[in-house]
Amino acid sequence: MPKIKTKRAAAKRFTKTGSGNLKRNKAYKSHILTKKSTKRKRNLRQAAMTDTTNVKTMKKILPYL
Repeated sequence: MPKIKTKRAAAKRFTKTGSGNLKRNKAYKSHILTKKSTKRKRNLRQAAMTDTTNVKTMKKILPYL
């Protein structure tokens, strides 16, 4: 069996937690921040877990993570 290549773009964006879940950063925090409220920007700083509907796909993309 040949090795499976990891999608490097995904590997840079996701980390595995101790329980095996995938942690990700939230989007919409890079530009056009003036119209966003302080509360919204503060909540975007916190990491989130990958949704359960995407986990199967992410495990295929990141076989060794």
